[in-house]
Amino acid sequence: MTNNPATNRLKDNVVLVAGAASGIGAAIAQRCIAEGASVVCADYDAGAATALADRLGASAIGCRCDVTDALSASSAVDIAKERFGRLDGLVHNAAAPSTNATVVDLDESAWRRELDVSLTGAFLMSKFAVPLIAAGGGGSVVFIGSQFGRVATTRAVAYCAAKAGLIHLAKAMAVDHAPDKIRVNSLSPGAVATTRLLRRFPDFDAANAGLGPAHLLGRIAEPDEIAAAATFLLSSDASFVTGSDMLVDGGYATR
Repeated sequence: MTNNPATNRLKDNVVLVAGAASGIGAAIAQRCIAEGASVVCADYDAGAATALADRLGASAIGCRCDVTDALSASSAVDIAKERFGRLDGLVHNAAAPSTNATVVDLDESAWRRELDVSLTGAFLMSKFAVPLIAAGGGGSVVFIGSQFGRVATTRAVAYCAAKAGLIHLAKAMAVDHAPDKIRVNSLSPGAVATTRLLRRFPDFDAANAGLGPAHLLGRIAEPDEIAAAATFLLSSDASFVTGSDMLVDGGYATR
């Protein structure tokens, strides 16, 4: 499924996408470029981030970013300032590989890694991005959550807890930074056709057959459908939207 981007909805904006190298993050970076933005493609995989930026053209730059490390997070924000002179939007999409376990089975290191990347990573990226966004007159922060931040599933305690925390972090930040003209929202997808699903299924057809029926629309999402919602939240079309969690889950959480 392909969405046709609105012309120049993000014209002259600069957006930093953390976790940009593949999947949802890459789709968001591509959509932001199509909407007229300049984009910093930040990812733990520096080579993949740079390759994506090269494909996107002169309005994109790639960099390595470990969102769990304050110096690395700060450096990614500095790159936005040095290359483009400002920052208008932050998307936190970084996520760790999830461990399929209950609290009894889950290793402490896996618990910490899940929370460090999803939740502490969002905190650190925001810590350095928010002052630069505020200095430019405001903008938007978007955290990529999950429907499992709203409803629970089996053997996913770390993932569910991290995504629920991310949703509430966005709400708390929305309260704090409304005076800075910064809107903060989370976006919670259902199952999406990314390589994360290929750890559980042999291909996307099998993933769609296995997971699609749990969604009211009877299928899983394409990454560009999530990107369309993210760029809406980044844009002035969402100028009165803050402190919200946007479910883009094909009706999963409604069941």
